[in-house]
Amino acid sequence: MKSSQNAARVKFPIGVKLALIIGFIVVLSLGTVTFLNSYLQTKDVRLTAEENNLTMNTRSANSTEDKFTTIRSNVFQLLDLLNVVSGGRNSALSRQAQAFFFERNPDIAAICILSEDSMSVENPSDQKMINSRFFVANEIDESVQNQFLQENADSLERACRGETLALNASPFFTRPAMALLFPYKENGRDQCCVITFSTESLTDILGTGSLNTTFLINSSDDLLVHPDTDRILYGENMKNHPLVRAIRDSNQNNDSARQIPFNETDEATGEKIPYFGAYQRLSIGEIAVLTIVPLDTVLEGVRDTTRNNFYLTAAVLFVSIIFILVFSRFSISLHLRKLTLATEEIQHGNFNTPLIAKLNTKRKDEIGVLNRGTRDEQEFLNTFAKFTNQGVAKAIATKSIDFEPHLKDCTIFFSDIRGFTKISDGFKTRFGNESAAEIITFLNDYMSRMVNCVTLSHGNIDKFEGDAIMGVWGILREDDLSYEKLPDSDPEKTRLRNEHERHVKEDAINCIRGIIAMRYSLMEYNKAAEAFTLAHQNEPKARYKPHIQIGCGINTGRVTAGVMGGGEKMEYTAIGDAVN
Repeated sequence: MKSSQNAARVKFPIGVKLALIIGFIVVLSLGTVTFLNSYLQTKDVRLTAEENNLTMNTRSANSTEDKFTTIRSNVFQLLDLLNVVSGGRNSALSRQAQAFFFERNPDIAAICILSEDSMSVENPSDQKMINSRFFVANEIDESVQNQFLQENADSLERACRGETLALNASPFFTRPAMALLFPYKENGRDQCCVITFSTESLTDILGTGSLNTTFLINSSDDLLVHPDTDRILYGENMKNHPLVRAIRDSNQNNDSARQIPFNETDEATGEKIPYFGAYQRLSIGEIAVLTIVPLDTVLEGVRDTTRNNFYLTAAVLFVSIIFILVFSRFSISLHLRKLTLATEEIQHGNFNTPLIAKLNTKRKDEIGVLNRGTRDEQEFLNTFAKFTNQGVAKAIATKSIDFEPHLKDCTIFFSDIRGFTKISDGFKTRFGNESAAEIITFLNDYMSRMVNCVTLSHGNIDKFEGDAIMGVWGILREDDLSYEKLPDSDPEKTRLRNEHERHVKEDAINCIRGIIAMRYSLMEYNKAAEAFTLAHQNEPKARYKPHIQIGCGINTGRVTAGVMGGGEKMEYTAIGDAVN
């Protein structure tokens, strides 16, 4: 069987495998940590944000109610003072008290005591106290106050009947302002007290630069106070706001009911944006204080942390892969590559390759074990080749030998030592019981010279039989006799036959060259043996080197080549008439 060996190509290097394994571990571990951290932190931040939003709403509601209560208290104290001043509310002392009041309360624009029909008829009990400084400082005409009252005549009637109301005055005053309408009774007449004041200070209190947005609405869902001034100047109504709708549907005012998550649709993109909402109703004028915060803003820090964790994971993964690739290349792959090249040389029959000597056998890891095993295998293969045949051993290693019996035209060589029985007796006479070892040493010296001549002439030693040597030239030649089956008229047959005959002729010539080399080698041996014997003739136990003459025979012919033997012992040889 004949097969060609190609250099092994690694399709999936061990460095890549290690990089993938380490990369998977890094991604799995850091990914799991990032996911759990993001999930738990998101849950915690959501809860904290919701609680903070409720806390801020409660604080804003308390501040707002304190503000309104203070305004009402101060105004009613002024009215009580004016009622007891001698000379009535139009006296100089009353005007001075009003001036002192507006000086200490510059945000209040006007205080009006009105009746249900004040917008249609003049009542002597009605009174309007205008803070002229407020209108001059803000460049507002004082008639705006009357326009505002005329526009909200219905609300005045409701207030006179006992309701406390809050109205948005900003569209009339072109600046943040509102009015509180309180029921007021004087001299048994049902009236109302309209307090118009600026809400800029209240806006500053509610909008403290936090992520949360706090605003106020009245019982009609009109926007009273909002950080976005344009919305209250426009007179926006919030009845369609998701949080306002949820408030109107809820009749509870406990902490859990006051926290309402909702989604608001972005008008520009149509995307639903999640919010946390909280509210609290005030005891004054059915005013509701609402505080909202977008969930995306709350979770921005968590998402930044998650994003940074992903960047860290990518960085660690990159560094790990680079480190593993470099480590595997110089600590594993490079040594495995050397080992691979050495084993490839062995597979090609080069048992004495110098690459094996370069393997690091001092390593204490698995690669060191493999290197030492490869070096031991080299020694075994060299020994194995000596017991069989160097050419046959190489052919077996490269799988280029045909183990099935087949015909071949070879040149066969036989040789033996003339008078070997007499030489053996000489060893027995000289060395006695030690003659066997001396004979083997003598034959090894002789045969190593002969084997060298056969090998150098491209022949193969078939076997040793005592002092006889059988060599074959052409038994491992890579050609066959299949051309003989072709018709004589086929030019391919002529070409193949001529090529085959040329190879057979070369084998015969190489055999003759080997025999000539044996002759010269034997002459050198005999010359050296004679000199050695002469130099040690007085030493009875000196090494015995007799003079050698050999006889040889050669024949070229067709033989049957193949493996002979059984499961325990086999040899590759040639048999046939040409051998006999």
